[in-house]
Amino acid sequence: MTEDTCVIIPTIREYECVKAYVSNARSHGFDLDRLFFLLVTEDFCETDSMEGMLDDEGVSGAVYDGTRRSEWYTAHDIEEYAHLIPAASHAETSFGLLYMWANPQFEYGLFIDDDTLPHDSFDFFGRHFENLAFSGTLEAVQSDEQWVNVLYQNFDDHGLYPRGYPYSAMNEAVTVDETTVDSVVASQGLWTNVPDLDAVRILMDGDLEGQAQTRTSTDDYTGDFVAAVGQYLTVCSMNLAFRREVIPAFYQLPMDDNPWDVGRFDDIWSGVFLKRACDVLGTQVYNGYPLCEHNKAPRSTFDDLNNEVPALELNEHVWEIVDSVGEDAETYADVFAQMASALIDHEQSYNNADFLTYVGEHMLEWLDCLDALSESTHPPQATPASND
Repeated sequence: MTEDTCVIIPTIREYECVKAYVSNARSHGFDLDRLFFLLVTEDFCETDSMEGMLDDEGVSGAVYDGTRRSEWYTAHDIEEYAHLIPAASHAETSFGLLYMWANPQFEYGLFIDDDTLPHDSFDFFGRHFENLAFSGTLEAVQSDEQWVNVLYQNFDDHGLYPRGYPYSAMNEAVTVDETTVDSVVASQGLWTNVPDLDAVRILMDGDLEGQAQTRTSTDDYTGDFVAAVGQYLTVCSMNLAFRREVIPAFYQLPMDDNPWDVGRFDDIWSGVFLKRACDVLGTQVYNGYPLCEHNKAPRSTFDDLNNEVPALELNEHVWEIVDSVGEDAETYADVFAQMASALIDHEQSYNNADFLTYVGEHMLEWLDCLDALSESTHPPQATPASND
């Protein structure tokens, strides 16, 4: 089979996780010829070793540090948009989206964090593709707070809410029904071991090293589900497959390198915007399996807290600003543009509310960048000269 999937891995140190995912594919008979491994890293990292690893594993791929990314922007005539991808930030996964956009053979993308490993019991890649192709009946979850906790299935035992879940939506009443799912555009796999929590919740769980004392296991998950139409959920990009068509509405937002020092909400807010776009366009985000093992390295919980605090209040309300936007849109780009405009035009007085304007402006530039990249990759054909 031809190469149709770009596996995007932001990494600075644990790049050898690739070996485990390649081994999982081989053990389950998955066709590795479909995969291109794109490692997004920094100039100070072991780029030669990363390239050597890909060669040793016999897989197709490339390593892009900061210098090589700059060269790529120049080669594709989009240097003016380079600021959309913050350096040394998890949000640089957006470079992978640009790379996919410039290479139309990639029909699918897959985000993997370098501090994860696949579970041997799951055909990691195969299960994601099954999810993306799923058509049938699935659990649909909703709550009276309009938010779904992706850890709802064993909540009575662990009491966890994931990173990005609004504090105002806690203590929700959950309802589980069934719905017909026939157009999946993203597959979010969940995680065992270290749960993906924000810093406040990690502190409340009694952990100063960024990991949380409460852990999750396979027993905490009982099956797959979607969030019902009109409901929101946290989308974590550590274990996530998606179709190419969502890229215009899936920009991983400008975190860390901004005047407000906001970080940690790139995939969370992009997930909010993607879910709104999916509801408008009648598509779905599939959640549950395949699980991955999350082995977050110890670090100061207070460092994460410093990154999150500037936008904690905004996170309570950003979804409300876009909740009614884009009803007449027909494409992901159209919905995304309308959500961007809503953020720019908002008149709220939240702490650091200007950051929402900043985000909205970057969202519109993201769409411009994709247009420019399309033109540089596939320039319009010249009009034939007239014989008259």
